[in-house]
Formats: sequence, structure tokens, C-alpha cells
Amino acid sequence: MDRLDYGGALDEVVERPSRSKSSSKKRKWREIEAIKDKQRLLKELQDIDNSFDFDANTLVL
Repeated sequence: MDRLDYGGALDEVVERPSRSKSSSKKRKWREIEAIKDKQRLLKELQDIDNSFDFDANTLVL
């Protein structure tokens, strides 16, 4: 009787981790951090000058 070799079959079936999910999560966190940085900068500028009136969308870093 022939013996089945399952070791070779297991080598061929290798699941690769999905990099798109992790990279999209990192990109999303970078976007969130950029928004938070803009908000902090606006708050600091308003603390320095009370007459400072700018929108976060018009602020260019």
C-alpha cells in the first residue's frame, strides 16, 4: 500500500497575510493624526491671537 505524503501539499497551501487591510488602517490613522494636528495648531493660534479666525480646511501645512 502506498503512503500518502501530505507534507508537500501543506507547503503549497500557504495563506499570505492581507497587506491591504493593514496598509489601509495605517493610512487612515495617518489621516486622523493629520486632522488632529490641524486642530491643535488652530487651537494654539487662537490661544495666541484671539482675533484669529481660520477654518481648518483653509489652513495649509
